[in-house]
Amino acid sequence: MSKRNTQQEKTAARERLRAERERQAKKEARNRQLKVGGGVLAVLVVAGGVVFGVSQASGGGSGSSDQWASAKKDPLVKPKNASGKDGTTVVVGKAGAKKTLQMYEDPRCPVCAQFEQTVGSTVDKAVEDGTYKVQYIGATFLDGNLGGSGSKNALSALGAALDVSPDAFWHYKAAMYAKDNHPDEQKDTFNSDAALIKIADQVPELKGNKAFQKDVKDGTFDKWALTMSEKFDKSGVQATPTLQMDGKKLTSPGSENAPMTVAEFTNALNPLLKG
Repeated sequence: MSKRNTQQEKTAARERLRAERERQAKKEARNRQLKVGGGVLAVLVVAGGVVFGVSQASGGGSGSSDQWASAKKDPLVKPKNASGKDGTTVVVGKAGAKKTLQMYEDPRCPVCAQFEQTVGSTVDKAVEDGTYKVQYIGATFLDGNLGGSGSKNALSALGAALDVSPDAFWHYKAAMYAKDNHPDEQKDTFNSDAALIKIADQVPELKGNKAFQKDVKDGTFDKWALTMSEKFDKSGVQATPTLQMDGKKLTSPGSENAPMTVAEFTNALNPLLKG
């Protein structure tokens, strides 16, 4: 068992959640509604900041630049290791795994980062063991909520990593969410290609990978990122992170929020693994 899954780390995670609840309670009135491009997009702070809700499709959001407006018109380039319509089916794990954990995440989402830091190694082990595979669905609505284009740019970079290999994608996503790498959601750090490449250099499959770096700088998978985001918007999912085992939602006790500790995650998951 890794260090981040020890009892001490679980206690620390609970303390971080408690502190986040207090912080978000003070901000809730201010954050209840944000005006975005003439429409209203609600930022719902559920149970003290566990997830963010979306009240309308994200589209390009107010953080769209000329780059992203242009990307909408570009030909779609699909990552080599994607499948399905428009290349937006992203699956990591053993092909023989009978169960599929769907993970709906936004690269800028702080709670997604918290989930990765707390429960990520548990998911990793299950994927390695073939207990289940993971299907990833990426969102970019925080660009619309907060301004900027970091979610879209990071999702495009994840497409470049997926073009290298599923392992490169999976390890890169984890690196983005690592404590030392993930920015405060108010900061649009992931809008910087240099910042994304610097994080990628922590990933063995991507370190010094010139083809990957060129794809990030050229925006090769920008159109794919927008297409993936549209898939999220059409899914009906209203928050990130959202976890589903073969379509059945995993929640923490007494809420609609994703489980945020190893114990909560395991208790929510185990009954669905038997079904």
